[in-house]
Amino acid sequence: MPVSILPDTAFIDPTGGNRAEVEALLHQVVTLLVDEMTGAIARSPLPDPIATDQLAQWAQIPQQPVEIEVLLGQMRSHLHQAMNAAHPGYIGHMDSIPTTMSVIGDLLAAALNNNMLSVEMSPVFSRLEVLVLQQIAARFGLGPAAGGVMVSGGSLANLQALTVARNLAFDAVKTGVVGIERQPVFFVSEAAHTSLQKAAMVMGLGAEAAIAVRTNANSQIDLQDLSDKISQAQQSGQQPFALVATAGTTVTGNIDPIEDMARLAQAHRLWFHVDAAYGGAVIFSPEQRSQLTGIDQADSVTFNPQKWLYITKTCATLLFKDFGVLKRSFRIPAPYMSDDSQWPNLGELTIQGTRHPDILKLWLSLQHLGAAGYADIIRHSYQLTEQFGRAVQARPELQLASQPEMNLVCFRLAPDQIDPSHWDALNAQLQRYLLSPPDRTAVFLSLPTYRRQRWLKAVLLNPYTCCETIEQLFAKIDRFIADNTG
Repeated sequence: MPVSILPDTAFIDPTGGNRAEVEALLHQVVTLLVDEMTGAIARSPLPDPIATDQLAQWAQIPQQPVEIEVLLGQMRSHLHQAMNAAHPGYIGHMDSIPTTMSVIGDLLAAALNNNMLSVEMSPVFSRLEVLVLQQIAARFGLGPAAGGVMVSGGSLANLQALTVARNLAFDAVKTGVVGIERQPVFFVSEAAHTSLQKAAMVMGLGAEAAIAVRTNANSQIDLQDLSDKISQAQQSGQQPFALVATAGTTVTGNIDPIEDMARLAQAHRLWFHVDAAYGGAVIFSPEQRSQLTGIDQADSVTFNPQKWLYITKTCATLLFKDFGVLKRSFRIPAPYMSDDSQWPNLGELTIQGTRHPDILKLWLSLQHLGAAGYADIIRHSYQLTEQFGRAVQARPELQLASQPEMNLVCFRLAPDQIDPSHWDALNAQLQRYLLSPPDRTAVFLSLPTYRRQRWLKAVLLNPYTCCETIEQLFAKIDRFIADNTG
């Protein structure tokens, strides 16, 4: 590299000219990472206060290179000002500590910087993605013609699945749906992820084309209301083309009656998509996989290993029962890429062209933990959920939002002696109380809105969350109840 003001470590010299300097830098960074991650329990699950003026100062683009020591100090501050998902008390969202191998996979993929647009640009990872997703599709029982693609998040997966369904139903690859006589609509649970409404909007159908179906007390879609909504849509001149089931709702973790919905979809000739972004992981659990009975009848499945398989973000997949339909109803060839007779250019089959090689960290983690390792982790999650659910039910002041089906427990403090109009504020107060003092006993629960009221949500995902964590949590809840509801 020509002599310049660039630091010696600006790039990794392919001739090895700066090997010692790069090794020293990476050693410093890895030491910082290990120090912070192995000491995560000593910090609060929540971030340190963020000084906006300091951030604004750091955000300035400097005229000259900044010294490594200064950058390392700033990196440490940023780590402390981030959510501490590694803390065993961080149980408020579907985020957790990542597998070690997925961290390593991200590092290696970043260094290689291959582009997943085509086989030519990413030869090993493009092939590996096809093969690994065939294996995962087989676990869902999708059949020998199944396959999938990786995308940046479940929202993109849901969007692409519904776009394929629309294209197939209305022959819309080239001409779209402008000018068709009957408005395209599809059906989702009222508890389904908001990405489905966004998908309808992005597809040009309007958010209301995602027709919401009533749910029961356990946030599962009401089959009678679904049948009624399908009939109403047909009678009003709309054209139903898809039905979406949810396996693991965001707030309560409940599962729609997939098998019954599959039968309805077949009876009405609707594309059947299952959003199993979260709950799909139970295919690795011999004890729990039956909860997804019927998912083998899906035309497409969203599954996010970045959640219950603990892969670093982003890592999401979209699986198809018939991989060929993706090629026929979505592919736009890239004329600047060479074709391979055996392997598809995946960038031609996804909304994204350039994609990160997320397959490396997924493959590494699957190899490192194995199916049996994931089964053990999921088993641990269910044991904690059972303990948590029993603790809620043992306290008359607490109320479950639904019966837990996965490792989510949504509950609230609802004491009879306090007016229900004050319950939202009381639960917000309890959430703050559980975070103090900010030490290893602190617990972070999220505070979602469910059926127009505030609830506390626990996601028992972290493999280092243990029975003692739950016991300490409910000891604090008991103290709060005694002090605030007497």
